[in-house]
Amino acid sequence: MVLLHRLSEDAIETLFGCNADKKSGDGKKDLTSKEAAQVVRILDPKKAQNLAISLKALSVSAEEVSCAVKEGNELPSDLIQTLIRWVPNTDEELRLRLYTGELSQLGPAEQFLKAIFDIPYIYERLDALLFMAGLPEEASNVKQSFATLEMACEELKNSRLFLKLLEAVLKTGNRMNVGTFRGGAQAFKLDTLLKLSDVKGTDGKITLLHFVVQEIIHSEGVRSARAAKEQKGSVSSVDNNDLIEEEYKQLGLQVVSSLGDELQNVRNAAILDADQLTRSITSVGHRLGKTKEFLNTSMKSLDEDSGFHRKLVHFVEQSQTDVTFLLEEEKKIRSLVKSTVDYFHGRTGKDEGLRLFVVVRDFLAMLDKVCNEVKEASKVAPKKTKTEVTLPSRTPRSFQDPRRNLFPAIKDRRAHSSSSSSDEGS
Repeated sequence: MVLLHRLSEDAIETLFGCNADKKSGDGKKDLTSKEAAQVVRILDPKKAQNLAISLKALSVSAEEVSCAVKEGNELPSDLIQTLIRWVPNTDEELRLRLYTGELSQLGPAEQFLKAIFDIPYIYERLDALLFMAGLPEEASNVKQSFATLEMACEELKNSRLFLKLLEAVLKTGNRMNVGTFRGGAQAFKLDTLLKLSDVKGTDGKITLLHFVVQEIIHSEGVRSARAAKEQKGSVSSVDNNDLIEEEYKQLGLQVVSSLGDELQNVRNAAILDADQLTRSITSVGHRLGKTKEFLNTSMKSLDEDSGFHRKLVHFVEQSQTDVTFLLEEEKKIRSLVKSTVDYFHGRTGKDEGLRLFVVVRDFLAMLDKVCNEVKEASKVAPKKTKTEVTLPSRTPRSFQDPRRNLFPAIKDRRAHSSSSSSDEGS
């Protein structure tokens, strides 16, 4: 114990540096505290920090922003959105405007805002510049959506193959429902197309959709062969023995597989959001009205002849024409879509929006899958030779028997429809 008392504090400091480190640390803390005390905080700390980080990342000075706003020049949308997002409240703005101390004592965010507050209605101008920069692209997107919807409606109503497929589904359904209250139907809702894969044959594998597709493939193969022969100058009818059944199948498969490409705008229309389109147009009209009010009140009171004022006047005049066009076009497209829905579903009185295109898109996906399955099946099936079809003029037994047994209610469909198929020529 005596030995410990004799140890000097100097020796402890020399050996372990405990007090020295403490003094040094205290000195650094004092310096940091002094520097922190010199910074004048006006904005909310979180707001100041986020704004400072964004401004540093965008690498733009207050002088550049002030010049652009005065002249009406374009500014990065990210910058304007950042400034509007972290706008100071009324108390913070008043304190910044009344601050008369050294600018260097303000934080980075406060210094930036203090510099641009000299411009009257700075945030209203920034909002107008943001609208001016974004309207052309937004209007272009809406117009493109309208064009897609218009073409989608035309594709659905004018697609020979799609209408023929609907007719085949209707006839097949009526044949299966003979003698029931569902028999003799004149139309059906397109939602039914999505249920064709749920109806399976007696083997539990082939679906009603497979059956309809195979029927269409056969008739389209005959039609394509006839068209090719007529193009070569022959006026004679196409006999079933002119081509083997497999060749009919391949020709028809190519036609049916192309339906998705033929209805490409329908697929594009299916991903559109009718409510979002309406919101976009409503928002554009609202923002234009707000910009016009700013021009005719606040800016007019300044009597300012600046680059910003001249460009804003020109913009308002031009955009009024564009927005009016969008509003009128929306009414036209809504009416067109409604008439297309009525064309297929009858006058239901319901506004189904763009659901019609979603149903057709999903059906096309099912159709593509079936066509791929038929294509894959034909690769592994044994090839037929021309000598196999040179004798009787009738449908080969191997092609006919499976489906005659799968759907007994429509086993005579091929026999009844073969003559009508040649009469329709479609």
